[in-house]
Amino acid sequence: MALKLSHVLATFLLLFVIQPFEAQSRTLKPAADSSNFLQNLEGSYKGQTVKGLRQLKRYLNAFGYLNYNNDAKDNMLTDNFDELLESALKTYQKNYNLKVTGILDSDTIKEMMIKRCGNPDIIDHSTSKPKSSKFHTVADYTFFPGMPRWPSDKTNLLYTFRSGVEVVSLEELRPIIQRAFQRWADVSQFTFQEATEANQANIVIGFYSKDHGDNYPFDGPGMVLAHAFSPTDGRFHYDADENWSSNPSGNQADLESVAVHEIGHLLGLGHSMDPNAIMFAEIPAGTVKRDLTQDDIDGIRALYS
Repeated sequence: MALKLSHVLATFLLLFVIQPFEAQSRTLKPAADSSNFLQNLEGSYKGQTVKGLRQLKRYLNAFGYLNYNNDAKDNMLTDNFDELLESALKTYQKNYNLKVTGILDSDTIKEMMIKRCGNPDIIDHSTSKPKSSKFHTVADYTFFPGMPRWPSDKTNLLYTFRSGVEVVSLEELRPIIQRAFQRWADVSQFTFQEATEANQANIVIGFYSKDHGDNYPFDGPGMVLAHAFSPTDGRFHYDADENWSSNPSGNQADLESVAVHEIGHLLGLGHSMDPNAIMFAEIPAGTVKRDLTQDDIDGIRALYS
């Protein structure tokens, strides 16, 4: 009897071992979305005190729209709808082609709840939106303040992987990242290779959760999908608490689409105001958006012309 049981167990284990495993996505248990607070603030306007407005202030501050000076920093901790908040909200509405009212209306809330990159939007376009000589129109791409870029002798960039949380296997992630880098290599002077030694890498890619030591904590399942630093820092972090996939649907986020976007930041591009551009800050759940647009191409070539 013992022999027969052992034979059955061995057969089961063998089948388990040889059964191919396809890690296409990571499905998370349902969790509270960090953007839900916005729904309780609809209709808020200047002069009101509404519970949760301090969270709206943190949102607009994180993405570059609100900056209280030292004398008014205590206002960041209140639920008062003050003049600075109204001004920040109007700037946000203008940037996202919404009706500029300064009121937190349903269209603005809907826009804010779309998943997005954690990098701030570039608000001052005065030096980062050159005119096209052909059409005499203003470009939508932007650069980081000061226009940081990789040195002219640094065109072959090496990357490696280092995560604080295991989310996707390297076997799955490697070809995704390779394809994302290639899209930028095809339109620029850059080439990209995985480093044979991690300490040689110019770029480090990984998954992290909540506060992960870079002063830009993630928000758990919610608005922020990832962030990356400008040249020559080289850090690119995915939010490990999002629902990632290489073939997204429903509430999943596309690994490759986000990688193409964040690599743009690694090379020095800020957010574009063209909704079709890879460098546009937002990407709705379930969306695949992997191809560079002319705005993205013009931006990287202008930065490294």
